Amino acid sequence: MNAPLANFTDTNHPLLFEMIRSFTTLARTLNLSHAVGELNSTRQTVRRHIAQLEVMRGQELFFVKDRRYELTKAGEAALPEALDLLMRSKVWARGQTGSHGALQYLKAQEGDWVFYQQQQPMGSIWTDESVLLRETFRAWMMAGAEIESTCLAHVRPFLMVYRHGEAGWICVEFGEKSAYVNWFGLDYARSSIGRPIARLPAGEEFGRMLDQSFHDVQTTQMARLDHVYTRMPVRYDESQATMVYQRLMMGGFFPDRSPAVMTLVVPTANVNITDLDEEQRAAITDIDRPEFDPADAIFEKVARASD
Repeated sequence: MNAPLANFTDTNHPLLFEMIRSFTTLARTLNLSHAVGELNSTRQTVRRHIAQLEVMRGQELFFVKDRRYELTKAGEAALPEALDLLMRSKVWARGQTGSHGALQYLKAQEGDWVFYQQQQPMGSIWTDESVLLRETFRAWMMAGAEIESTCLAHVRPFLMVYRHGEAGWICVEFGEKSAYVNWFGLDYARSSIGRPIARLPAGEEFGRMLDQSFHDVQTTQMARLDHVYTRMPVRYDESQATMVYQRLMMGGFFPDRSPAVMTLVVPTANVNITDLDEEQRAAITDIDRPEFDPADAIFEKVARASD
């Protein structure tokens, strides 16, 4: 199919969201009747949406075999981004996502629960007051992202390690000096190993947006830095504390070369989140930082010696 994009007129643009919904639903069900039922639409409408998308893209998305829809190679290639577009459009429409300086920004509130996440430029690590943050990033680079590398050994107790599976992102290791253990205690942390990351109460699409940062880091095998403002339960208490922290995410490899994501969480008072007002900033609970001895900062010493 090689119809020109010009055939898709501006009058169709308001229908684009519904067209993508039809495509992703049919791609998941591979059954026109089931897709029509889920979409509360008609067979004629869904077929028309698919045809319009195929005209737009200049390629066929489906073929029919034994009365069953199947994705073409072009359809398979188009599906992940279509799902991402749907997710982002829903979250954007609720005002829960945006960007600052081309970096991702997320926010949501549900009752007493609140969550802000603002991606930071990686270069800010080098001027940050946290020696642990700089040291972990240098160690990760020197380790070549290998989790078991000796280059990571001195900072690994501060890390959390995640693996992606059918149930989603699962934490497989809590460092005994990690911020999670400091906050909840070692026994509680151990009981969480193997469980999927809990969905936050802001909806499925918002949860998928949070997951996206894990997927991006794993896929690119690169690193990412975020500042987070949220409410967390207090250990052995029913109350909630308002806390802010930096989260460094790094792509990694297990010894069998399967991919992983490592995270370092460092509480901070110097949070860079644009939309926080003075009242929200005043509510921040003072959280102890991980006890990292600067004398153990191998790569920090090397970096200073080379300056």
